[in-house]
Amino acid sequence: MRIITLEEHFASPMQIELTKHVAKPVFRDRSPHVGHDIEAELNDIGERRIAAMDAAGIDLQVLSLGQPACETMDPGPAVALAREANDLMHEAVKAHPTRFAGFAALPTPDPEAAVKELDRAITRLGFRGAMVNGHARGVFLDDPKYWGLFECAESHGLPIYVHPAAPVPGFTTAYLEGYRELAFAPWGFAIDASIHFLRILFSGAFDRFPGLRIILGHMGEGLPFGMHRLGDHTGYVAARRGLKRHPLEYMRENLAITTAGAFSVPALLCSIHTLGADNIMFSVDWPYESNKVGTAFLGSAPISENDREKIAHGTAERLLRL
Repeated sequence: MRIITLEEHFASPMQIELTKHVAKPVFRDRSPHVGHDIEAELNDIGERRIAAMDAAGIDLQVLSLGQPACETMDPGPAVALAREANDLMHEAVKAHPTRFAGFAALPTPDPEAAVKELDRAITRLGFRGAMVNGHARGVFLDDPKYWGLFECAESHGLPIYVHPAAPVPGFTTAYLEGYRELAFAPWGFAIDASIHFLRILFSGAFDRFPGLRIILGHMGEGLPFGMHRLGDHTGYVAARRGLKRHPLEYMRENLAITTAGAFSVPALLCSIHTLGADNIMFSVDWPYESNKVGTAFLGSAPISENDREKIAHGTAERLLRL
């Protein structure tokens, strides 16, 4: 069975330099938990990474620039960083075309430059979409100034992966002061990315760009679990806002999710029931998670072999045109 993963991060030299002042306790705290040096693995998109893939039976990784990245920077550095990261991924894909593909890094602090970089990454570098690491210093993709990205992605028939970032400072201060460890992967990331997607949905973007697909990681950032209640309380809200369809229809047609960093059987079964295996893709979240733990979860999950094939590679092949 072919296995594709698509939330698999790396760090570029410029990113390392521009973010060296940012505390990264995850390197210290999580590395022993997952059994490898996260920082060292982020810095490799060559033979060492492929060896780790081979050890877990992973055939193809879709590479992406990790965060904090372009979204946190001024426009000039953001543009330079996106270009460097995308060129580095392109070189890795050229060197190992059967093992790597790429998601474009985008300089969202400069919306026009972001559109140009997405088009360059797809048309000239052969990338399979883009990954946006959360809000651009408090501004989300529902802002019409970013809809050129949606138009570009839809025109190429490729998705945008909305990866989480830490919630905006006001939220973190109000809800998590004294508990800042919760602001990131444990819970804050899910809040950030799920609300980011819902803002896009309720903005009417999917009416304007009906072929647009947004990907969320971490088993949909909790949305599959809450879909019934969300739908029950927002059908009339959507109608009042002028949306053409019920919110759950957009979620089933314009949203896809991955298993990245969420190797939970109950969560997977819930997601299959609410979204269907045609909208679910396997991912690991390397190197913040273990390839071997992820593939063991995929292989042992109590699901049909047909669904396992879709999640392992079929859905990704179709949505990313791999």
